[in-house]
Amino acid sequence: MADVTLYTTESCPFCMRAKAFLDQRGVAYEEIFISRADHAGRERLVAETGGYTFPQVIINGRSIGGWDQLSALDRAGELDALLA
Repeated sequence: MADVTLYTTESCPFCMRAKAFLDQRGVAYEEIFISRADHAGRERLVAETGGYTFPQVIINGRSIGGWDQLSALDRAGELDALLA
């Protein structure tokens, strides 16, 4: 099974969608919560993923982006291969 990391923050509807999506598919993931006030955490997020928005999804060390990219990979039929 893939190594999945999900960066989230508070009151984030896209984070909730991504978590529910992964939960429904039985995908285990590590959730890393970064408070909106945690500026150092945000800097680490950008350095690791290149993204500043939440959520940020990493699969097997590859940053795939956020909810829009996660759902687009699923619609394109490419997500299962990444998660295998």
